[in-house]
Amino acid sequence: MSNATIHPTATVSAQAQIGAGVVIGPYAVVDDHAQIGADTKIGPHAVIYNYTTLGERCDVHAGAVIGDAPQDLEFEGRESYVKIGTDCIIREGVTIHRGTKPGTATTVGDGCFLMAFSHLAHNVILGDRVILANAVLLAGYVEVGAGAFISGNAVVHQFCHIGRLAMIGGLSGIGKDIPPFCTTVSACRNRIAGLNAIGLRRAGITPAERADIKKAFNLLYRADLAPKEAAARIRAEISAGPALEMADFIDLSKRGICPYSARDDKD
Repeated sequence: MSNATIHPTATVSAQAQIGAGVVIGPYAVVDDHAQIGADTKIGPHAVIYNYTTLGERCDVHAGAVIGDAPQDLEFEGRESYVKIGTDCIIREGVTIHRGTKPGTATTVGDGCFLMAFSHLAHNVILGDRVILANAVLLAGYVEVGAGAFISGNAVVHQFCHIGRLAMIGGLSGIGKDIPPFCTTVSACRNRIAGLNAIGLRRAGITPAERADIKKAFNLLYRADLAPKEAAARIRAEISAGPALEMADFIDLSKRGICPYSARDDKD
């Protein structure tokens, strides 16, 4: 606990690993076998349970609960994990549960921002720089690609995959997979609205790459092709670049791809 600042009301296990420059606030709890990276801040009343690893420079706000047992009747109480990368912001009331099966983990990449009262169930995987707005609920085994943005009060069914740089509208209900770079219709269930054009530009995707992504999107959603046929056409007509991620995503999808709705399509 070298150079750590721990409030006298906090409860910190002697078995926890606390990095240099860590700040732990009033009434916070850090359990056995927790690892807190250097310069991370733990807010008041936050709870960091067993087998949780927080990377460096994270900011955990008041009342967050990280590493509690999964809400899964199959959980046998054996050792499983939560692993959180560097430079993550975890706002007040966020809950993150550890993996269900022994040795498995719920994983959060670097630079993620989880807003108030969002929830990560067991075995969720977030890529780097994912943003979850307030009260987003991700069920077990959901995977979210790097740079995706999920708007407030959206809910995602277990085992769904959300592709890189996708943007999910607020109040959405997602029960199928969302391909990379796509947006969904807000306050609607399983409806693709178009492409995340602004997000693509902000991510540094070049104009030529964006044109290929739009072509891939049109093959998937506007060419009257089955998804597997669309994936084959994408590979046949586009030789390289991020557009091919859409073809790979289609081929790996197990829950099926969300259908397209022309409403609010502004790509």
